[in-house]
Amino acid sequence: MRFFLVTLLVLVAPLLHAEPVYETRQDHDPNGIGKFFLGREIAHVMGHQGAAWLERPEREEEESTDRLLDALDLKPGMHVADIGAGSGFFTWRMARKVVPEGRVYAVDIQQEMLDLLMKNMAKRRVDSAVTPILGTVTNPKLPAQSCDLMLLVDVYHEFDHPYEMIASLVPALRPGGRLVLVEYRLEDPNVPIKLVHKMSEQQVRREIGLHQELQFLETKTVLPQQHIVVFARK
Repeated sequence: MRFFLVTLLVLVAPLLHAEPVYETRQDHDPNGIGKFFLGREIAHVMGHQGAAWLERPEREEEESTDRLLDALDLKPGMHVADIGAGSGFFTWRMARKVVPEGRVYAVDIQQEMLDLLMKNMAKRRVDSAVTPILGTVTNPKLPAQSCDLMLLVDVYHEFDHPYEMIASLVPALRPGGRLVLVEYRLEDPNVPIKLVHKMSEQQVRREIGLHQELQFLETKTVLPQQHIVVFARK
């Protein structure tokens, strides 16, 4: 019996750590890319041409962005990352919370977005506290153990390779560092966002839960349209 159990563990263990398989479907939402991860269709990435929508004047009121910043509990001296930073809507707000000794790594896969972001940082006079990083769809290219917190606002659902991307983010977190995903609530039909750009809390936890280095901390419900789902590096 003992030999049988040991043999079974040897055979099953590699399967427990195998990377999830992506699925491609011909029949899919036109706002998605036809690639599915754990049953969820991945959404199209917003191009730099849509940057104006990120900076729309009504965004603060619609999303209660001040509440999100308060929920992050940022402190001076912290090193944080804005993943999928776009035009820098949250980057400069985070920078003002962590200066003078702190730093914000602004990561995006579009150079055009980073160019616009740094112009916005200069206007806000926080550019000296911001480091732009051109990442890839699988690697944010962040320094190892460089971050106390990583913020992903309405971006995770657009990752072409969500498993690989999170796996690449983890080494850049310091032990105890937080990974914060903000996603429009799929559970609420009144949230006026296209279906593939929403995620349920259950789906977020299911996907991030594949990464054994991370543990779920809490889901904050202080925002009118979005979840704030918080994980930490063990």
